[in-house]
Amino acid sequence: QVQLVESGGGLVQAGASLKLSCTASGFTLDYYAIGWFRQALGKEREGLSCINSTESSTYLTDSVKGRFIISRDNAKNTVYLQMNSLKPEDTAVYYCTFMHRLCSSVAKFASWGQGTQVTVSS
Repeated sequence: QVQLVESGGGLVQAGASLKLSCTASGFTLDYYAIGWFRQALGKEREGLSCINSTESSTYLTDSVKGRFIISRDNAKNTVYLQMNSLKPEDTAVYYCTFMHRLCSSVAKFASWGQGTQVTVSS
């Protein structure tokens, strides 16, 4: 069983912060690049950020640059997305998935889980 499970979402007010977690089960996450994506109601899935095995990060969209920070803690088998200064337009379901080791694309073997809902009220 190879799974990535997202958690940490919730309902917050504009300007608040949330820290999402992507925790691996059934394997060790150390050698994999992981990306965070989101999908808002009525919109296509949007890539946010990716972190590789050497902890080098890549932003996938300018809309969250400077507000969202990706990190990893291999001892906890977890990748995080720290979200600051949240805006109503950040409301979406947030997903994590496997990426190519250089963060150049979504991995061919990747799949999408249930995600975690983030709702930001004004």
